[in-house]
Amino acid sequence: MLIKTILNSIEKFQSFVYGRSAFEVVASVKSLVIELSARKSTRGQCVQCGRRCPTYDTQAVRLYQYVPLWNIPVYFAYAPRRVSCKLHGIHVEPLPWAEGKERLTKSYQLFLATWAKRLSWRDTAKVFNASWDSVYRSIQWVVNYGLAHRAWDNVKQIGVDEIAVFKGHRYLTCVYQLDKGCRRLLWYGKDRTAKTLLRFFREFGKVRCAQLQFVCSDMWAAYLKVIKKKCVNALNVLDRFHIAKKFNEAVDEVRREEVRKFKADGEDNVLAQGRWLLLKKPTNLTQKQTSKLSELLKVNLMSVKAYLMKEDFQRFWSYKSPAWADKFLEDWATRTMQSNLVPMKKVAKMLRSHKTLILNWFKAKGELSSGPVEGLNNKAKLTIRKAYGFKTLNCLQIALYHQLGKLKEPPSTHRFC
Repeated sequence: MLIKTILNSIEKFQSFVYGRSAFEVVASVKSLVIELSARKSTRGQCVQCGRRCPTYDTQAVRLYQYVPLWNIPVYFAYAPRRVSCKLHGIHVEPLPWAEGKERLTKSYQLFLATWAKRLSWRDTAKVFNASWDSVYRSIQWVVNYGLAHRAWDNVKQIGVDEIAVFKGHRYLTCVYQLDKGCRRLLWYGKDRTAKTLLRFFREFGKVRCAQLQFVCSDMWAAYLKVIKKKCVNALNVLDRFHIAKKFNEAVDEVRREEVRKFKADGEDNVLAQGRWLLLKKPTNLTQKQTSKLSELLKVNLMSVKAYLMKEDFQRFWSYKSPAWADKFLEDWATRTMQSNLVPMKKVAKMLRSHKTLILNWFKAKGELSSGPVEGLNNKAKLTIRKAYGFKTLNCLQIALYHQLGKLKEPPSTHRFC
């Protein structure tokens, strides 16, 4: 079967025909070069109005890289025409296989962008003998197309969270859609301020804000203030994972203080290698860790008391009635405030100050899960960890939308992967 026959079957361009194909050396690599030419008696289009116009002149032959064949680079060779439009003057004709002045074909860009979801950008470039910049431009083209055709209708549930990026205290505010069947990154903004989140809601629009039913967030004051102002019809539910994080931080603070005291007094450190025994869920412990924890709990330690307080609070999430959950929270907080564990007292104060939003979890039970927010955040962090070459915020934005945005891809006549 001829190369021309295959190309006509999977990638046929109106007004253009395939010609001779031959092996040539391109950039010191043996490549397959396929000639393209305009059909006889057809005119080129004006890039602005799309009208067929007479040819003004023909430029030099250009090479457009196509999807490789058996790891052999493939190029289209074509001499673009300049057309003379009565309305818009002289312009280079648009080409159906490439975007603007891009030397990568649309099929090849979509091919690279698809593989870049599975591999890092650096590995994608290495495997397919492309430059990192080629991979970046391909993903940028796919993402820009997706953002231009993105729909924000029928969004009922959203989650708001921040992720740390680069070095230092630099954050991105991420807004996710949490509706069942469509969980994706909706929007991201630089920093984690009230102004940042306000920008999202302004873009989202008043009508869509009014249609929101649930908003899942952490306890960051700036977020809570904006959500209360903009999502008047939505139930704001505090993320259970962030509450668990506060408990773990408090238990770990008590443990570290106790370890320092052991060292200062010259006593044996019975908490050696015991950090994760106290922080992990009992169901996630190995058999050996469970045995060690059982022995540790027999010792009268402040860290053990903090651990038991943390585990005792887990009963809160098993209640069905918000009223009974409220009573349990108050009883737990009262007992904790009577202890001498300052970090745990801070947790109790935090729970009381955000009690109304925490109890919203029971009103939304069965309708909203905060798990997807943590899952999407983990995927975002994985994207950042794979960020070979993501030196700018714009680069990171493209990567996050590409991986998590579930954006519509440009149309194609054939899927190569």
